[in-house]
Amino acid sequence: MGMSQLGLFDLVPCISKQRRMEGHSEMGLMGESFDTSNLLGRMRDDEYESRSGSDNFDGGSGDDQDAGDDQPHKKKKKYHRHTPQQIQELEAFFKECPHPDEKQRTDLSKKLGLENKQVKFWFQNRRTQMKTQLERHENMILRQENDKLRAENSVMKDALANPICNNCGGPAIPGQISLEEHQTRMENARLKDELNRICALANKFLGRPLSPLASPMALPPSNSGLELAIGRNGLGGSSNFGMPLPMGFDVGDGALGSSPAMSTMGARSPMGMMGNEIQLERSMLLDLALSAMNELIKMAQPDTSLWIKSSDGRNEVLNHDEYARLFSPYIGSKPAAGYVTEATRGTGVVSASSLGLVEILMDADQWSEMFSSMIASAATVEVLSSGTGGTRSGALQVMLAEVQLLSPLVPARQVSFLRFCKQHAEGLWAVVDVSVDIGRNVTNSHPLMSCRRLPSGCVIQDMPNGFSNITWVEHSQYDESVIHQLYRPLVSSGIGFGAQRWIATLLRQCDCLAILRSPQGPSEDPTAQAGRTNMMKLAQRMTECFCSGICASSACKWDILHIGNLADDMRIMARKIDDPTEAPGIVLSASTSVWMPVSRKRVFDFLRDENLRGEWDLLSKDGPMKEMLHIAKGQDRGNCVSILHSANSECNVLYLQESWSDASGSMVVYSPINMQALQMVMSCGDSSFVPLRPSGFAILPDGTSNNGDGSDGGGSCLLTVGLQMLPNGNHQSAKFTMESVDAVNNLISFTIQKVKDALGVA
Repeated sequence: MGMSQLGLFDLVPCISKQRRMEGHSEMGLMGESFDTSNLLGRMRDDEYESRSGSDNFDGGSGDDQDAGDDQPHKKKKKYHRHTPQQIQELEAFFKECPHPDEKQRTDLSKKLGLENKQVKFWFQNRRTQMKTQLERHENMILRQENDKLRAENSVMKDALANPICNNCGGPAIPGQISLEEHQTRMENARLKDELNRICALANKFLGRPLSPLASPMALPPSNSGLELAIGRNGLGGSSNFGMPLPMGFDVGDGALGSSPAMSTMGARSPMGMMGNEIQLERSMLLDLALSAMNELIKMAQPDTSLWIKSSDGRNEVLNHDEYARLFSPYIGSKPAAGYVTEATRGTGVVSASSLGLVEILMDADQWSEMFSSMIASAATVEVLSSGTGGTRSGALQVMLAEVQLLSPLVPARQVSFLRFCKQHAEGLWAVVDVSVDIGRNVTNSHPLMSCRRLPSGCVIQDMPNGFSNITWVEHSQYDESVIHQLYRPLVSSGIGFGAQRWIATLLRQCDCLAILRSPQGPSEDPTAQAGRTNMMKLAQRMTECFCSGICASSACKWDILHIGNLADDMRIMARKIDDPTEAPGIVLSASTSVWMPVSRKRVFDFLRDENLRGEWDLLSKDGPMKEMLHIAKGQDRGNCVSILHSANSECNVLYLQESWSDASGSMVVYSPINMQALQMVMSCGDSSFVPLRPSGFAILPDGTSNNGDGSDGGGSCLLTVGLQMLPNGNHQSAKFTMESVDAVNNLISFTIQKVKDALGVA
């Protein structure tokens, strides 16, 4: 709507005028984005001009800093672009000391291989960038207010152009009443409608009825930029009645419209929902998404007081007092009884563009595939907005997901949430999640962890070298009572489900994709490269099947067997074989977790070593294995897909094996595979028809030792063992016996004992 249309109540011009004085372009709150011309002007005012490379600036050395504007014919010198590693080191130092002295700059320049002048100008640029953040924040707030007033003004004009009679619901007859009286009637109807809705929401949130005839409520002024003024007559009223929307907002009774996917998720009124009600509740979701986005941006700020260093200086801890002061009245409500709060933040540089990462995060299938070891299932329930201008900016959707930790002792987290994406500046994107209750009815026996996702997500900034700098924030409240005591330190520390795990997984997967897309040699046969890709897909399916046999997600087809004589830390499940390419039967899965007084790196190196395979694997007949095929998935040789063959002439066994390790954990998964299937996969055949019976190990930090990064020093870890097998070796049987259960139980116990013996664990 143009400015010429805003003269009805003169609500907008004052805000618009202020916006024009402050600047027209909306800037993100992150320091990584800025207006280049404005910045250079400020730099000249401070009597310096730099081209020190970083992820925030154009990148260059300080060699040409002394060239003045009065030398237009001087040849422009080449400048150096910093590497991602240099940028990370500079950013880390900047967080601790934004004003380094001469000695500190000299030490940094030697450490990073830069000139002292380059380091000096990088810090000058970074400090200048931080000064502009407040101005950008004010500009964004003004723009939001302007958008709000535009929307209200437009709705008011439409309503006045087509007045509606409150008595009959039809159009008002001109001349019967004055314009002022008609407007007053509509305003009264709107206020009555709002009061009724407030009472209904209070009944939901407070658990007790609130009479519409109660004393008048003092409503604080609303400041949302996405409120839509829609009432019973299509006029007036803010999207959330001037009050912040509490967590756990129940939209199961129609807030998501008439999508078939939502038809069974909540009760609807017999007459169906009115169009205005749908629009009103949609606008409430938009307002919640915008508030969550603002909170994420503030929590991702590198210099914010919301985060403080932990006692060991290794991690950041949320400043709960500061958080409560800024956000608790709005989104971060106090946890329910029995719930605990978990908050983490992490940063990293990944080999992907911001647009590519945004596309992955906004697509449920791509998102679950990228984080396959973390996400048991994910689905988009409804798309409320697909974005504007042909981009994902402004995209808003409702999603369901189950996030898992690889142990039978930790139930999967089931969350339903809004996911909102917004572009804040060129090359600067943010994606935020916030929980909503869509009234889902899960009718299965799988244990699930109740969890509320407070505003969480990531801010992604493009870098000049094609990489992206990503800041990830995870903030949630969960029911700790359902977690086994062995895993509570890991989860409460934030390592289990926190930002560091998301960042580590994303880094590992991006490295894997980069290696997979690059040819192994200049003369590599395209068929061989396609065969490698096909083998990687098969390995991914194997690992996903292995994870499903450990974590009892509601999306899995496993049935948990409740057997009285099993230990509490042992889980046995069964499922029918429904693959038409296989004979009918039953597959058993057994898993358990134990604490190991050995470092995670040592356990991982032992289990993936083919030469030591005979020390714990019964099928290897106490002999070593040979690696027939090696497909790298990362810089570390342990991150790979392999084909192993028994060196024992009496044992003709082939294994497909995948192993990986990152900052959050390690995994070794394997499955028997026959030679015919291997040849078919490498010749680009359909790998989905290859039957797999995966078994393996997941190795996680225990959350208490200091070697959470997997170093080879002292420490301890948590080892999960999972086995899948056909009972009694009978492919034709669709039943299993207690003997089968005892056999798989004994096999997994024997494997754990062999691993302990080999590592010298009592």
